[in-house]
Amino acid sequence: QVQLVESGGGLVQAGGSLRLSCAASGLTFSSYAMGWFRQAPGKEREFVATIRKSGGGTYYATSVKGRFTISRDNAKNTVHLQMNSLTPEDTAVYYCAAVRWLIGTTKVDEYDYWGQGTQVTVSS
Repeated sequence: QVQLVESGGGLVQAGGSLRLSCAASGLTFSSYAMGWFRQAPGKEREFVATIRKSGGGTYYATSVKGRFTISRDNAKNTVHLQMNSLTPEDTAVYYCAAVRWLIGTTKVDEYDYWGQGTQVTVSS
């Protein structure tokens, strides 16, 4: 049974930082590209960042580029999202997702597995 479990969310002031983690089990982690998405209340789930299965390439949404960094540790079956310079617009539930491809995608429907999400709230 595949499980993706996110952690590290919380409440932070604008300008602060958080580091999200996603622990994967039940799959050959190194065979999957990984992605982070987020969903704010009343809005559709949106792409945030993705990383190749090898960890050699990353891609970011324009809204987070330069502030967020995705990374992975294939030895520990984990993927991280370092979020800096947070703004209230970053408030959302953050989800990690896995797709069995060389590279990730920005499309929600193309991912095979999803975590339950972790809440990130940024106060002004």
